[in-house]
Amino acid sequence: MTVTEGPVVPRPARMWPRDVLKVGAVGLRTRPTRAFLSALGIAIGIAAMVAVVGISSSSRADLDRTLASLGTNLLTVKPGNTMTGEEAQLPDQAEAMVARIGPVRTASAIGLVDGAKVYRNDKVPETDTGGISAYAARTTLRDATGARLASGSWLNEATGRFPATVLGSRAAERLGIGRAGPDTQVFIGGRWFTVIGILEPAPLAPELDSAALVGWPVARAELSFDGHPTTIYTRSEEASVEAVSEVLGATANPEAPNEVEVSRPSEALEAQQAAGEAFTQLLLGLGAVALLVGGVGVANTMVISVLERRAEIGLRRSLGATRGQIRTQFLAESLLLSALGGAGGAFIGTLVTFGYARSQGWPTVVPAWAVLGGIVATLVIGALAGLYPAIRASRLAPTEALAAQ
Repeated sequence: MTVTEGPVVPRPARMWPRDVLKVGAVGLRTRPTRAFLSALGIAIGIAAMVAVVGISSSSRADLDRTLASLGTNLLTVKPGNTMTGEEAQLPDQAEAMVARIGPVRTASAIGLVDGAKVYRNDKVPETDTGGISAYAARTTLRDATGARLASGSWLNEATGRFPATVLGSRAAERLGIGRAGPDTQVFIGGRWFTVIGILEPAPLAPELDSAALVGWPVARAELSFDGHPTTIYTRSEEASVEAVSEVLGATANPEAPNEVEVSRPSEALEAQQAAGEAFTQLLLGLGAVALLVGGVGVANTMVISVLERRAEIGLRRSLGATRGQIRTQFLAESLLLSALGGAGGAFIGTLVTFGYARSQGWPTVVPAWAVLGGIVATLVIGALAGLYPAIRASRLAPTEALAAQ
């Protein structure tokens, strides 16, 4: 008995990943301007998201670096208000009493000198104070606050007894003083004081930025300082900061502990960072909207590409390409388009982060999850944007596609 074999049905050629990339890149190479503009929409959204996350992370890294160098164990004590609403006053002995708390390692203070206005010279009108206040300062103030000198030297036991002053960064700027020196003087409370030092900005003690600091002895002798501290700074053992905070008020003013305000400056910086992070979430939302708009642009480009390339689709179908291969071709084209936009956007976002961080003096931090997440998001959007056009292209009958041309 003879077995008759039926006709051999040719099997369609298999498309390897390399082939998929080649056919997917056809549409991008033949229409480079349209592909560039579509990828640009994706790139703008990814660049915005990466830059927002990168700048926020760089800012956080700078804050962490600042707190690591200045410490988080600084506590401040200030007078609050009395029961009648008037401003309270710390006792003369408040600083010494605070220093006797066991875990406190350093205690220092400043005291506002009432009526002592600060001027560049004696010709400036009395009303033009520039918001600069004169403070009596202890020689240990820099150790307690972590303030650094930008120029000159700090007050010591000798200069604290003579008309010498150290200016905060903002005070020096307002007075037009760039460097300290024996020939640089300012007019404080009707007396000439030599500027022996200028401080850098003090993140944990911002009140020092707009201050003219003089020695405690000369403030009492020459400027009628009453000797009452207005701010006490303490450094405690890290493990005991909370415990010290609980007893500071009662220790600084035992007779009226409710008239004392105790704060931790590092918490204020962290709260400021938290507010910035909330704003970051808003910017991320805007970046996501831009990314969605870019995805719509890719979808529009792919739909138009299907309509314009019906003859190509018909020819490939006539030569044996399956519907699955046609779908794969257009889906691969959409993914390539989105991937190019995503990679370009990630690069631009990283570049923007680097430039902004350098301009602010921050370390540059671009989280890997932001870059990888952005690229993955573009691929998902590219797949969704190309799905409908790919299905539509695969459903075109060869004769219909060729006749349409």
